[in-house]
Amino acid sequence: MRERIGSSKFGQWVSEHSFLRFVVTRFLLIIPTLFILVSVVFFIMRLTGDPITATMGGKLPQTQIDKLIHDAGYDRPIFVQYFEYLGQLFSGDLGKSVKLNMPVTELILTYGTATVELAVLALIVAFAVGIPLGKLAAKYRDKWQDVTVRLFSIFCYAMPVFFLGLLLKLIFTVQLGLLPSSGRVSSNLQSQLSNVDFPTGFYVIDSLQTGDPEVIGDVFAHAILPAVALGLLTAATFIRLIRTNLISTLSTDYIFAARTRGVSEKRILNKHAFKPALIPIITVMGMQIALMLAGAVLTETTFEWKGLGYQLSELLKARDFMAVQGIVIFIAIVVSVANFIVDVLAAYIDPRVRYGK
Repeated sequence: MRERIGSSKFGQWVSEHSFLRFVVTRFLLIIPTLFILVSVVFFIMRLTGDPITATMGGKLPQTQIDKLIHDAGYDRPIFVQYFEYLGQLFSGDLGKSVKLNMPVTELILTYGTATVELAVLALIVAFAVGIPLGKLAAKYRDKWQDVTVRLFSIFCYAMPVFFLGLLLKLIFTVQLGLLPSSGRVSSNLQSQLSNVDFPTGFYVIDSLQTGDPEVIGDVFAHAILPAVALGLLTAATFIRLIRTNLISTLSTDYIFAARTRGVSEKRILNKHAFKPALIPIITVMGMQIALMLAGAVLTETTFEWKGLGYQLSELLKARDFMAVQGIVIFIAIVVSVANFIVDVLAAYIDPRVRYGK
């Protein structure tokens, strides 16, 4: 009896500490990932030239441009600039944007909310479209419903997000005149969002605070097309994952036992088979967040959605080193933390993950 108790306690201790060890290991992996990314972006940006010449070239005499370059330190050896930049990062200083003439931290706080809002809305679209269609395809496996859904998922996955955005604008803005083609809110309603008691920068939340149906409707109308364009890309992945895992789950012994007990197909699909099929979606959620943030650059540019993606495309044209590096670091941190959370959830739900099985 004592041996069994001791063995049980030891097994519990090993299980708890293996999970803790897994969490700590995954968290520590964020540090070298960010370091490598910062280094790669730094050297690539330096190879394209300096931002002062790109921004001020042709507007100022060369002597003044040379002075600005010297004052900014862009004429010093590249490794000197590199180690100075790392020192700034460790002190929490992301530098200053040459093009926008504002600290990069302020730039991220100003425009980051727009990108996060778009990503959340797109994720809602992905779930709203991907889950029902994935269940439908699995329920009617190899029938015309399944074939139609699979063709739709292939279309969404293969279609470039900017082209899909242009197609949606052509249909719903130009042809039907139902939805606005660009921006986050109409210019005549912009002031009402900034006059709320606690402006968050998330226009959906701020519009609800106004209580004005016109403002709320206008904000949601502007958000529909970009959210759909970006969300359908992720919805395609959800459709395939849910379909594949539901079909696999529906062929297991416990589903067969449920059928023999007379449980309805609807209950089997929605209760017994659907929950296990969601586990793979959790494991790929971090990757989908990364894809959404990458797709946000093209989506925001297509719809002139003034977020970090839109600003990043403009800053890249101007070769604004500090701003581009700061935005990339911010996005990398968001993606790394999201992947870390997803890995921990997956390991908690399925203990085999922490052992690499």
